[in-house]
Amino acid sequence: MPIDAAKALAAEPRSTTITWGHKDVQLYHLGLGAGRPATDPDELRYTLESKLHVLPSFATVAGAGMGVVGGLSAPGIDVDLAAVLHGGQSITVHRPVPVHGEATSTSKVAAVHDKGKAAVLVLRTEAADADGPLWTSDAQIYVRGEGGFGGERGPSTRAELPDRDPDHVVERPVREEQALLYRLSGDWNPLHADPDFAKLAGFERPILHGLCTYGMTLKAVVDTLLDGDVTRVRSYATRFTGIVFPGETLRIRMWPAPGRVQVTVTAVERDDAPVLADTVVALN
Repeated sequence: MPIDAAKALAAEPRSTTITWGHKDVQLYHLGLGAGRPATDPDELRYTLESKLHVLPSFATVAGAGMGVVGGLSAPGIDVDLAAVLHGGQSITVHRPVPVHGEATSTSKVAAVHDKGKAAVLVLRTEAADADGPLWTSDAQIYVRGEGGFGGERGPSTRAELPDRDPDHVVERPVREEQALLYRLSGDWNPLHADPDFAKLAGFERPILHGLCTYGMTLKAVVDTLLDGDVTRVRSYATRFTGIVFPGETLRIRMWPAPGRVQVTVTAVERDDAPVLADTVVALN
């Protein structure tokens, strides 16, 4: 069987040194749609080096996001990339991410779940610098056709929404060229740029990166509810439920509560088709 769960879980973690600077952070923020309006003081926090802070979701692209790639090449993992889907993502930040950094990034297969017709790999990346831990990032990777090996199904990630209308609803447009800009942060999959490749994959045109939607959503929460204070974010988790096409509009619904915010994201132009679900931002 292409996935040997015991071998994958027993494999030694892989470590590499990653570095980043203000250009990487600014490029990432621009890829999320930051900088509109360009002179808005609230947007300059994302775009101007003298005022810059770092959105915690930057952890998914720091060092070009090599943690997931390393996990998929771990011992015991031999899968067809065409059968791989990014099912969910979570990040826990242990302290604010610095604008400039050098860290050791360590990746491993933290869990292998058996969903019957598919396997779910939890690929964990932990980053630490000279001052200690920075973040822990878990990517839930859904691999079609690789289940049925008798493993544990794993925990449910369903988050029950409050029985009321959302407290805040904001809309964020996705620019036509946004996927082309976001991919410069390290995800070069042609699915997000090449129309012919997208059609071979079953899509009418290139789609937006799920992690771009993920970052856009966190920015909307930080700007709407936290007065732009990125240090208030302790962790952020979501489940990817649908695609977004460049040029569409995200509708982001928020239910704040003590210590957390629950969120859903839909695509406005496709009758509120689900995009992100079971989304929770935990707060300091």
